[in-house]
Amino acid sequence: MDKGRFSLLLLDPGEIYFEDFSAVFVTSDVTSTNYDYKKQDGRLKLCSKSLVFDPKDISKPLIKLPLKECKVIEEWKGKSKFIKSNAILNIICNRYIEMLEGNEITPYKFCDYGKFLFLLNYANINDCLSQILQLQRASTLPPLEQSNMISAIVNSRHAGVEFNPLWLDLYEKIIMETQGEKIDPLVRNPGRIMLTNTKFCFQPYNNIEFSPFLRIDLGCIKRIVKRRFLLQHIGLEIYSKENDNTADIYIALSNQKARDDLYDCILTQSDLKLDTTEKDVMTLKWQNGIVSNYDYLMYINSLGDRTVNDLTQYPVFPWVLSDYKSGSIDLNEPDLYRDLSKPVGALNPSRLEKLMDRYNEMPEPKYMYGSHYSTPGFVLYYLVRLYPQYMLCLQNGRFDLPDRMFNSCADVYKNCLNNMADFKELIPQFYDVEAEGKFLVNSKGINFGYRDSGVKVGDVKLPPWADGPKHFVQILRDALESDIVSKNLHSWIDLIFGYKQRGEEAVKASNVFHYMCYEGNVDLDSITDMHQRHPLEVQIMEFGQVPKQVFNVPHPHRKVGQILLEVDQVTMVVETDIECDKYQQWKNFTSIECVTKFHTHKGPISCIYMSDDSDKVISVGQDSKMKIFSIVNNRQMRSANIGNMPLSGCIEVSKLNTVMVSSWDNSIKMYDLDFGRVTQSVEAHEDAITCMIWGDKSNLLCTGSSDCTVRVWRGFNEHGTIKPIQCLICQLDHNSEVTCLAFDPQNLYLAVGTEDGEVYVWSMVERNLHRKYQVHAASVKSLCYSPDGDKLASCGSDKSFKILDLQTGMSVYTKTMDSGLRCLKWDGFLLLLGNEDGVLYVWDIIEVKLLYQNKVHEGPINALDISPDKKYVATGGEDHQICIWAPIL
Repeated sequence: MDKGRFSLLLLDPGEIYFEDFSAVFVTSDVTSTNYDYKKQDGRLKLCSKSLVFDPKDISKPLIKLPLKECKVIEEWKGKSKFIKSNAILNIICNRYIEMLEGNEITPYKFCDYGKFLFLLNYANINDCLSQILQLQRASTLPPLEQSNMISAIVNSRHAGVEFNPLWLDLYEKIIMETQGEKIDPLVRNPGRIMLTNTKFCFQPYNNIEFSPFLRIDLGCIKRIVKRRFLLQHIGLEIYSKENDNTADIYIALSNQKARDDLYDCILTQSDLKLDTTEKDVMTLKWQNGIVSNYDYLMYINSLGDRTVNDLTQYPVFPWVLSDYKSGSIDLNEPDLYRDLSKPVGALNPSRLEKLMDRYNEMPEPKYMYGSHYSTPGFVLYYLVRLYPQYMLCLQNGRFDLPDRMFNSCADVYKNCLNNMADFKELIPQFYDVEAEGKFLVNSKGINFGYRDSGVKVGDVKLPPWADGPKHFVQILRDALESDIVSKNLHSWIDLIFGYKQRGEEAVKASNVFHYMCYEGNVDLDSITDMHQRHPLEVQIMEFGQVPKQVFNVPHPHRKVGQILLEVDQVTMVVETDIECDKYQQWKNFTSIECVTKFHTHKGPISCIYMSDDSDKVISVGQDSKMKIFSIVNNRQMRSANIGNMPLSGCIEVSKLNTVMVSSWDNSIKMYDLDFGRVTQSVEAHEDAITCMIWGDKSNLLCTGSSDCTVRVWRGFNEHGTIKPIQCLICQLDHNSEVTCLAFDPQNLYLAVGTEDGEVYVWSMVERNLHRKYQVHAASVKSLCYSPDGDKLASCGSDKSFKILDLQTGMSVYTKTMDSGLRCLKWDGFLLLLGNEDGVLYVWDIIEVKLLYQNKVHEGPINALDISPDKKYVATGGEDHQICIWAPIL
C-alpha cells in the first residue's frame, strides 16, 4: 500500500500513530456543482494527539487537526443529495495545520478555525468515532492524567494487535517475544520485538513502516551494540550485512533488564555470526596507521553510544582547522590548526576567563558551559539543507531565522570562538569525502527566507581556499588525517570520550558542562511524576548529552613522522626500508617449513637463544645440558653438562665468546666457548633463578628468581667474570615469584613479570619502580618490548596475550587464545606465540591479524626466538625437540 507523504516527523514529540482509514475529505461549504472538484480522496490517520488527513493528490496539503483544538467531533447528521455516504465525521477545529502544500517542504501553515467532513469509505463510523472521542478526552486533561490515559489507550490497542504466524518460515521457532520502540532520528515507533531461531523481527503496531514485519536473518547480523537512550541503558542497535532498508535497526526497550535479556538471548543463537572486532584491535590499528583518523573517530563515537539514528547522541567530530578566511592554506603549517588539547570553550582565553569567573561564583552543581558541543539542534543546524523535514519537526513546523542559520563556515567558527553560549563541535559530514559535501548545498531548492542584508539563504558560503563543497570536505579530510592532527588527536579524545570528560581532570581541562548532560546524574526510572519527568526528558533530548566514557586513562598517541609503507591500500608506520622488506617476507608467506630439528636434549627445553650471526641456536633444558647447533651446517656444535640441576636461561656474550647460563641451583654460570668449560659459578639468589636478561647497551645483567627478587649486576670486569660484591648493583623486590624479564631497546627500563599476573616496570637509571600493572589473571610467562619502546607485549597462563601502551597504561590489544601461553617474541611487526598445546601462532601486529597457526610440538612450546636477520624462528618444546622454521613464500 502506498504510504503517501505522511511521516511520524509530522507529529508532536512522543505522539503515537495508530492506524488509518480510507476517506474522502470535503469542506463544509461544498456544493453539488463543486463537489467533484473539491473532494479529496485520501487516508485519515488516527494518532494519539491528532488526526491527520493525507490526500492522494500530492499538490494538496496534509491537514493536521490537534484533538485538543477540536471543539466538535461527531457523526454528521446533515442531508445532501450529492454526498452518498452514511459514515461521515463532522469536525470543527479552532486551529489546524497545513503541511507540505504543493508537495514542497516549507514551514507549516497554522490556520484558525475550520470545518471538516470526512466520508469514511469502509470503516464503521461508531467504532471510529468512539476511538477519536476517547483520545480527545485525554487531550483535555492535565499533563499527568493525560499521559496516564493515553498510555492506557496505547497499551490496550497494542495488546489487540495480532501476530500472523504465516509471516514465519517453515520450522522457524519463536525464542523470545517482547515490546519496544524502533528509534529513528526524532521519532520512536512502538512495536513487537520477536526473536526466532533464525531471525530478528520487529512488527510495528501501525502501518508506517515499508513492511508490516521487519526481519533480519541472524546470519546477516555483523554487530550488536548496547546503547544508551535518553541517558538510560535501554537501547540496542543491530548492524546487518544486508543492503536494504533494514540494514541497521535501532530499538529501545522498557528497561535495562529487558534490553539485556534480549541481547543475551540473541548471542546464544547458533545462526549468529558476528564480526569479531575488539576495541583494542581498532586502537592498535589506528596507532599503526592501518585505520584512518576518520574511521577511528566513528568507531570511538559508536563506543560512546553516538549513532546517526539518534540526534540526541549524534557522532561528534572536532574542528581541526582555524583559518576559514585565507585564499589558500598550507596543511603543513602548524598555526593553521586548532588546539586539540582544549575544548571549544577554552580556545579563546578572554572568553574562558569570563566563563571561569561565572563558574567560580556559581553554587553547586557548577558548570562552565551552559550549552553543549552536540545537540539535536546543532546537528540539524549543519544538516538542514539535507534534512529540512527534521528541522521542521524539531522546531514545531518552522525553520530558524535566516540570519541564525548555517550560512558561512567562517562566521560559524568565529561565533564558536567568541559567543558566550556557542561551543559546538562538528559532525562527520564535514570529513566524509564519499558524501561530497552535499549537506552544504541547497539542492532541494528549499525557501529558507532572506537575511537582513536582503540575500536569500542558499548554499553555505565556503572559505576562499575551497573551490566547492567537494573540495572543501576533501581539504578538511586531508587536515584530519595530517601528521599534525594525528599526533594530537588523542588529546581531543581524552576530552570527549576519555579521562578528562568528568571529575577533577575535567575541571583542570576547563571541560565541565551542565550536570544533567552526564550519565548517572539523572535516574529517569526513579521519577514517576510526569510533571518532573517530562522537563528532564526535554532537557536531555534537546540540550546535549556527554558521550559514555570510553577510556578512563590517557589515550595512546598515534605514530607519525616515520616512513610509511603501503599495505593493501592503507598506510602503515614502519621504521626503515630494510625492516619493510623483512616484514613483507613474513607478511606474504603461505606457510612455514621446518628447516631442521634437533632432538638431543633428554628433558624439556627451557630457553633458546639465537646468535648474532643468525646461524647458531643455543639451548638449555631441564636435563642440565647446554647445546649449540648450527643451522647452516645442520649439526650439533657443542654439548655441555652444566651442573646437576635444571637450567632456566642462556645468553651469548659474543665479545667475550662466553655463554651465561642460569640454573635452578640459584647460580649464574659462565661457560667459555674457547676453553669448553664453566669458568665461573656465582651464587646469585636465595632460590632458583627462573629468568635472565642481558642489556647490551647498559652492560647490565638482570636475574629473576623464585625468591621474588630481581638482582641487577654490573657487567663483567676485565677478566670476563662477575664478582658479586663488586658487581651487584641493587635488588628489586616483588610480591611473588619472578617469571620473566624484558629490557626496553635503550635499556633504560626493565619489565618484570610475576607469578600473580603483575608486571613491574623499573627505572634502571633511578633504580626505582616506575609503574606497576595488573595485566594477567594468572602467571605472566613472557614479556617483550616493541622496537620503539612505547609498548610492551605479554602473555600468560590465563590464555591471553596483551599489548600495553606504556605512556598511558592502556591495554591497546588483548586476545584470548585456546590454551595457556608459554612464550612470545615481538620484532615490532610480527608477534610469535607458543602455547601449552604445542601450537605456534604468527600474528601481524601492524594490521592486527593472525597470519598462521599450526601444531609444531607434541606438548607445550616452552621457548622461542627469532634470528636477527628475521629468516628463522626457533622453537623448543616440552617434547625435548628444537625446531628451526622458515617462511614459505
